[in-house]
Amino acid sequence: MLNWQQVKPGQLRALADSTARGQRVMLDSDLARLYGVPTSALNQAVRRNADRFPDDFAYQLTRQEFTNLISQNVISSSARGGPRKLPWVFTEHGVAMLSSVLRSPTAVRVNIEIMRAFVGLRRLMATPGELVEQLTRLAETVQVHDNHIRIIVQALNRLMDEPVKPKPRIGFDVGRDGGSPREKTK
Repeated sequence: MLNWQQVKPGQLRALADSTARGQRVMLDSDLARLYGVPTSALNQAVRRNADRFPDDFAYQLTRQEFTNLISQNVISSSARGGPRKLPWVFTEHGVAMLSSVLRSPTAVRVNIEIMRAFVGLRRLMATPGELVEQLTRLAETVQVHDNHIRIIVQALNRLMDEPVKPKPRIGFDVGRDGGSPREKTK
């Protein structure tokens, strides 16, 4: 069973990278694994505290949304042992509210790490200009390196080519001495 101590920050961001209804969400099954509880227990706690989870905190996916997540490889299809019921998803606020419903010390620690992941994602999304600038600089650097590599490959190819041997001249050299025969060169 996966728990919060085994999850690296990059993996946590990947879990929080699902999108439904234009919001970043986490699936109930991923959260249950992190909290170390069965998915059914997590969903039961949410149903028992429904007043704490308005639609902008948590909601059950529609059949179409579920199909979209399957096509994004976020969850496996029911044909391959995936969920039989439509899963619940939790927004950043819903994840924060889960810690009040699941009152264990583990829930608090997991919640803190999840919130950090959401904040990190928000920071990435809030600075698209900076990201574009970094990608542009990276592309320019790659182009410079590509040109340098091309020049190096051309120089190596020239070194690997057999040198062109000068062809011996045949005949008379009409030059300074008025047409005397030239010595043969090899």
